[in-house]
Amino acid sequence: ARFGTVDSWLVWNLTGGSKNSIHVTDVTNASRTMLLNLTSLEWDSSLAGAFGIPLQILPEVKSSAEIYGKAVAIKELAEVPICGILGDQQAALVGQNCFKAGEAKCTYGTGSFLLYNTGSLLTQSDAGLLTTVAFKLGKDAPVSYALEGSVAICGAGINWLRDNMGLIQSAPEVNEWAAKVEDSGGVYFVPAFSGLFAPYWKPNATGIIRGLTQHTTKSHICRAMLESICFSGQSILAACEKDSGVGIRKLKVDGGVSRSDLLLQIQSDLSNIEVERPSDIETAARGAAIAAAVAIGLWHVGGDQDDSSVESCRGSDSSLSQFSPTMEEDTRVNMMTSWEHAVTLSYS
Repeated sequence: ARFGTVDSWLVWNLTGGSKNSIHVTDVTNASRTMLLNLTSLEWDSSLAGAFGIPLQILPEVKSSAEIYGKAVAIKELAEVPICGILGDQQAALVGQNCFKAGEAKCTYGTGSFLLYNTGSLLTQSDAGLLTTVAFKLGKDAPVSYALEGSVAICGAGINWLRDNMGLIQSAPEVNEWAAKVEDSGGVYFVPAFSGLFAPYWKPNATGIIRGLTQHTTKSHICRAMLESICFSGQSILAACEKDSGVGIRKLKVDGGVSRSDLLLQIQSDLSNIEVERPSDIETAARGAAIAAAVAIGLWHVGGDQDDSSVESCRGSDSSLSQFSPTMEEDTRVNMMTSWEHAVTLSYS
């Protein structure tokens, strides 16, 4: 019997799907199984024993960028080397070229997922963030770690405005209505439809809309929904900075909801940092391609201390969109304080 992750199953089948096939996974996928020792990067016998899993059925743990074997199962791919494996969110981190400590990416999809590169620092979070392997791009390359925070409701909240409330006819329409007002008019939307994830971890929290007045319009509610996504992102960023002691350099974004310029400007304002969106917002595939390119020597990534080697992977993006903070500090602090108060009201 063999036991592993989706990537190990794919490699197994691509290399023949028989007893002589290659049974491997990489450090990023292995780090999500709750069976890996994050320091040694090897399977932990005590953790595996707690789950009753024999170590001998697990795949061999490899780096994220090396030649694992060659494809034989598909005629058109015969002898093509298999040489890059990354977990989904880590692939997006690499695809966004977040190679340095303090660089972070946030994927805005149905939910939102923020990974914060902490470099060689293995950080245990006081805010309940997930400590994970970010990447190890080569057998002898240094490992980089990350903190991850997840938010349950992102694009799902916009869909709620459309499907449940009928306030908009299509998801992109939320931006049109939100842009009609300069702010949310004191309205704060906490979309805790399935409790609150990082960094609050309140499974019994419920959704609330606070600050409604006679003057509240659909535009204010739409803007409050967009702001809630950004408030949640900033709460995770602040927790990452505090837990790791590593200052944020820049936030890079992707995912379908990141198409909203208004949302990214709000995020930049509330986080008081530069926000950067590539022309191609589906970055996970790019990350896997970068890992493969490193494995065959096309690119070289030397880690956080080697800026010249990192630059070869960064490339250029003529369609890159950048958003800079324009909000006054007092306004930002007051809005974050009001958001945190609204969050506490969702607990009861």
